[in-house]
Amino acid sequence: MYAVFESGGRQYKAIQGQAITVEQLPHEAGEKVELDRVLLIADGDDVQVGQPVVKGAKVKATILGEEQGPKIRIFKMRPRKRYRRRKGHRQTYTRLVIDEIVKG
Repeated sequence: MYAVFESGGRQYKAIQGQAITVEQLPHEAGEKVELDRVLLIADGDDVQVGQPVVKGAKVKATILGEEQGPKIRIFKMRPRKRYRRRKGHRQTYTRLVIDEIVKG
């Protein structure tokens, strides 16, 4: 059984017991969260597709903590003008472990 849910404008596939990385959530490590924007639930041949979400369906998860993604380098340059800027960025993600998938 698996579900497809939306968080932070992106879609993720959730399988019970699996750990996944999603966009940063405003919660602390160890907290339990319910993600209610479930777009699809599949249990063998039984598939429920929402329009746009499945009514009453939830993905329950526990937050393991936050982690950072790879460093991205930004470099701007204007030739012949002596203009150069170098910058870096690391996106913060939240690590979740899927506890339960509740059907609608």
